[in-house]
Amino acid sequence: MPAMADRIDRLHLGSFLRPGEETVDGRPRAEVVLAYLVHHPDGLLLLDTGMGSHPEVDAHYRPWRRDLRDALQQHGVTPHDIALVVNCHLHFDHCGGNPLFAGTPIVAQRRERELADGHEYTLPELVDFSGVRYELLDGDSELLPGVHVLATPGHTAGHQSLAVRTANGTVVLAGQSHDQASQFTADAAAAQWPGPPVADLPAPPEWMDDVLALDPRRVLFAHDQAVWEPS
Repeated sequence: MPAMADRIDRLHLGSFLRPGEETVDGRPRAEVVLAYLVHHPDGLLLLDTGMGSHPEVDAHYRPWRRDLRDALQQHGVTPHDIALVVNCHLHFDHCGGNPLFAGTPIVAQRRERELADGHEYTLPELVDFSGVRYELLDGDSELLPGVHVLATPGHTAGHQSLAVRTANGTVVLAGQSHDQASQFTADAAAAQWPGPPVADLPAPPEWMDDVLALDPRRVLFAHDQAVWEPS
């Protein structure tokens, strides 16, 4: 039998208020911050670690945070139990708990790690701390049997997602490839357009065909509790 994950737990690590200048319609939007704990026979894998803190960040986004250690404890897990950390990207709201994982491999795209050194890209102390240990990738990779990293650039040039084989089919942990599940739905519909070609059909991300070719049963996101499922 092919190797697969036993289960995937969703962790609610906080919420923040995205100001109107960062939204499509100009209205402030409350957003959740979600991480995912993958239980695999070869070890526990954690996708994203919550929000970091800085006075200017807090004044701008007015976040409420849930401590990652408390969220893990709810599932009988401590940071020391985590075998691999994966960040979909290295913005402050996805790698805030990384310093808890000194010595634990942190998986990121090489391009993303380069971007993280840029001015005001993220909070530097979240990506460069004592004991940090990166495993840098250049594109897709199999991390564990049945667990694959997918390069999904767009939100950032180094964004990545996870495809996890489970007993109920493949689950894609899409991070912030899309802010909302409805945006993924629109791109998937464009990629699978059933009718004749139309000149103004929006172009989906180049990687969308590769994700859909996995026949995912569910797609989960970092800032939306809604779940995409195939029709």
